[in-house]
Amino acid sequence: MSKLLRGTFILTLGNYISKILGVLYVIPFAALVGSHGTVLYNYSYVPYSIFISISTAGIPLAVSKFIAKYNTLEEYTVGYRLFKSGLLVMTLSGLAAFLTLYFSAPLLADIIHASDDQITTKGEVVVVIRSVSFALIIVPVMSLLRGFFQGHESMGPTAVSQVVEQIVRVVFLLAGAFIVLHLMDGTVVQAIQVATFAAFVGGVGGFLVLIWYWIKRQPYLQSLFRKDRGTKKISYRTIYKEILSYSIPFVIVGIANPLFQLADIFTFNRAMAAVGLARQSDVQLNYVNFYAHKLVTIPVSLATAFSLTLIPLVTGAFVRGDRRSLNHQLNQTFQVLLFLTLPAIFGLIVLAEPIYTIFYGHDPAGSEILAFYSPVSLLFALFSVTAAILQGIEKQKYAILSLLIGLLIKLLLNVPLIEWLAAKGAILATAAGYSAAVLLNLAVIGFFADYRYHLVFRRGLLMVILNFAMYFCVFLALRLLSFVFDPASRLQAFLLVILCGLFGAAVYFYLSKKSRLLHLLFREQMLKMKKRLSTE
Repeated sequence: MSKLLRGTFILTLGNYISKILGVLYVIPFAALVGSHGTVLYNYSYVPYSIFISISTAGIPLAVSKFIAKYNTLEEYTVGYRLFKSGLLVMTLSGLAAFLTLYFSAPLLADIIHASDDQITTKGEVVVVIRSVSFALIIVPVMSLLRGFFQGHESMGPTAVSQVVEQIVRVVFLLAGAFIVLHLMDGTVVQAIQVATFAAFVGGVGGFLVLIWYWIKRQPYLQSLFRKDRGTKKISYRTIYKEILSYSIPFVIVGIANPLFQLADIFTFNRAMAAVGLARQSDVQLNYVNFYAHKLVTIPVSLATAFSLTLIPLVTGAFVRGDRRSLNHQLNQTFQVLLFLTLPAIFGLIVLAEPIYTIFYGHDPAGSEILAFYSPVSLLFALFSVTAAILQGIEKQKYAILSLLIGLLIKLLLNVPLIEWLAAKGAILATAAGYSAAVLLNLAVIGFFADYRYHLVFRRGLLMVILNFAMYFCVFLALRLLSFVFDPASRLQAFLLVILCGLFGAAVYFYLSKKSRLLHLLFREQMLKMKKRLSTE
């Protein structure tokens, strides 16, 4: 168990360091390239995210699950056969993805670009999409290597390579953009070409780390192969059929967010041009798909990761047919998710102006979009967790169905809502699509797991009341502190966020303790803590 917990901790830590770096770099990057640069960056990265998800999403998990399964049977060479053949398959799939994205760039640019009044041109969109496409060559092979190590219960290589990949990418991105703009007197478009090519450079950095681990672990791997029982003769067709059955659900769920963003990229500019707002189109879309989206996913990450640690327990209870334990685990999962996500959402809403200022500079329009978009992060978190639960109870096909229904609703509502409300219309369409998907997932869980949401609803209502109380307290504190600190100044906005954030956390903790919500949610953890303190 300690080895499992250690591996989980290492993997989670590496993932979080990568995510933190992926958010923080936006501050200097946005200041360097401005609105024009971030618009182009976003246009290239959303299609890239789709391609990279299709090429790699679920592969590390599927490969690790396959290898772990046959290692348990002491059939070590079965996993190695998958790895050797997988190198060729992933290399070819990476090249195919690269060529497809590279040569489809003009077609994508035609769809994205709706009017000559936009601040970007078709030619600019083409070159940045082609620049980022090179990363597709190396990332699929890297995902296979990570899955191989994870299958051998070695999480360090994945975690370290993720962090190194992100560090190299961010350093190259920022340094490259700075050199192009300030030392070479280049254009913003050239700076974004370098910034998007950084995905390939970062991939090389992560890949070299994995190669180093591969060489280092050779003696251990060879010792395993010598113990191989050699009783299983499995065809490549059977191997890849099993791998696809593991990975496809994760691919579909993993591309949910990029697909919704892609729907915006393909429809937003044309809808804005149709009502004579083409000049504002690029900037308005950037508010939603880049600036605000980067921030609203922050509360999702922590809550989702915490909740997903409970999913194996859900799976175990379902497989055993232990309905009482299953209900308990589902109650815990949903309540912990709401307990952690709701205060972060309310905090983002009330502190939208200073938070936006810290990352992108003072902009009342951007701050308003951030506050409006923040509640949708709860839907992102709920979709991620409910989809994971559906996989745990072996009903993953419904997660795929719910995503398709949600995406259809997004596409049907997007254009009329954008024409009516511009950026806020796109957010409402996203909220409607995700709401439908989440409600369907919840209904399926309730039906197949024989689960009732009464307790979660009651506790969730209590959490909403507590968060409104916290919101009101932080709102008053912000108004008072705004007489001393200027939210238009980055440094003073940072101080405002720290002071108001700590005050809000203290209020929420106090109210949760007084209402016994903390005790009800984390009773076991609190008892263990008390026991530990009493023995010291």
